[in-house]
Amino acid sequence: MNENAISNKLKGDGIIWMVFFFLCIISIIEVYSASSGLTYKGGYYWGPALKHTSFLLIGVCFMVGVMNIKCKYFKIITPFALLLSMIMLIMVLVSGHAENDATRWLSLFGIKFQPSELAKGSLILAEAQILSAMQTKDGADPRAFRFILFISIPTIMLIFFENFSTAFLLGTVVVMMMIIGRVPGKQIGRLVGIVVLAGAMAVAAVMIFGTDKQKEKNSTTNTVLVENADKNAKKSEKSALSKVTHRFDTWKTRIDKFIDNEYVAPNDYDLDNDAQVAHANIAIVSSNIVGKGPGNSVERDFLSQAFSDFIYAIVIEEMGILGAFVVCMLYIILLFRTAIIANRCANTFPALLIMGFALLLVTQAMFNMAVAVGLAPVTGQPLPLISKGGTSTIMNCVYIGIILSVSYSAKKNDSTESNTPVTVKAKTA
Repeated sequence: MNENAISNKLKGDGIIWMVFFFLCIISIIEVYSASSGLTYKGGYYWGPALKHTSFLLIGVCFMVGVMNIKCKYFKIITPFALLLSMIMLIMVLVSGHAENDATRWLSLFGIKFQPSELAKGSLILAEAQILSAMQTKDGADPRAFRFILFISIPTIMLIFFENFSTAFLLGTVVVMMMIIGRVPGKQIGRLVGIVVLAGAMAVAAVMIFGTDKQKEKNSTTNTVLVENADKNAKKSEKSALSKVTHRFDTWKTRIDKFIDNEYVAPNDYDLDNDAQVAHANIAIVSSNIVGKGPGNSVERDFLSQAFSDFIYAIVIEEMGILGAFVVCMLYIILLFRTAIIANRCANTFPALLIMGFALLLVTQAMFNMAVAVGLAPVTGQPLPLISKGGTSTIMNCVYIGIILSVSYSAKKNDSTESNTPVTVKAKTA
């Protein structure tokens, strides 16, 4: 394959390529450094990093393939992707694979994947198509709001039962896309009001019916009561209601931890029950602003999910405040560059499509970083394109591929317009 053929395949916006390249390099370095726990379990030092690199390479292959698909073909796959994702989300609730007290995975031919990753992309595709098809000179047709809710509510609710944070972030992106797509403000305002009310009721239900098991164990001195509570909990898990409420205990524990502002002396801190938050804070503080250098993390050996949910804390520990700032800026550059590309698009569908995917990536990244530094309650959200992952890594590469595809066509349109000769007809007297 000659140089021109390669350049034709690897097309798109150079700045997006640069951001993607730097995120991948940081990812490989930090996953290699943060995977000491997996290394110890597997007995192979290079194993986790090589596996993650292989997923990145597979993701790049998917990205290059998607990048060479014309934008109009994304419309064709939308209904099929939506249907497939809905079927898979239902299958997860019925017979999904559980890890860390959450059923989010399906296993097919020995390969585990999260259907929620496909559902996120499908919903963005569908919403972009609805908003673009129903644009008028005064904004989106009011009926577009109903159509978006018709596809969004079932998808988000199916994700909600096992992954509240993903459902919340996806709903936030849906609303932001409505704002960009010029949906009437009254409709968005009513929706936000209803969601806030429903959210308050959901939090109340979690606080009333959920059980903070760590507090119970700390406050209960009678071991018989603890054993009885565990037996009752096991019985309740067998009920049909547990399909909905079995995550309440986890959510309540996380909420209690986040809102508990009581000062705890370092000597009295419970590293067993609050290990993630404690070791993340230690990692950040021990960076001494300048960082310890790549591969020199200490807290990776103690911090659970250091290679995934809390990898940003390891980034700060090793690369210091400057490294943390660079990582944050890469996502911000991705968002602003995508907005510039969207502004160049001649049609609304590609513009809304890439803005939806950019918002999805950047919103998740900002939330993950907020969790790592203690500004948000602990969730299971990885840092896009940096955290170790399988399905999420490949799908994030696909999202970047779609952005690059649109950036190439938008750039091509600009060059075509600039090369088109302008003819001026002389006025007749």
